Amino acid sequence: MIVEFEAELWIWDARKDESWTFVSLPVEDSEEIRDLVGGRARGFGSVRVRATIGGSTWTTSIFPDSGRGAYVLPVKRAIRNAEKVSAGDTTPVTIELVDL
Repeated sequence: MIVEFEAELWIWDARKDESWTFVSLPVEDSEEIRDLVGGRARGFGSVRVRATIGGSTWTTSIFPDSGRGAYVLPVKRAIRNAEKVSAGDTTPVTIELVDL
């Protein structure tokens, strides 16, 4: 499954001092991912993905965020720097589920 969307980068409230930055997947796509993954989620409900922002692609995991009703994708500093994006910016994102 491949999901393409645009999202705003945001900083996790619990770790603002460490600038943990995420984007939220669309709720509808998150529901479809939950259905596909079923009981095969990994620790903390994570799902392995290949993510792309701009010219940067990396393998990571998405995590369920019950408060938002969607999965969230962590965007590491190296990617933010390479793509010149930061919290508050909106960027195109592609997510491809792996290990399914």
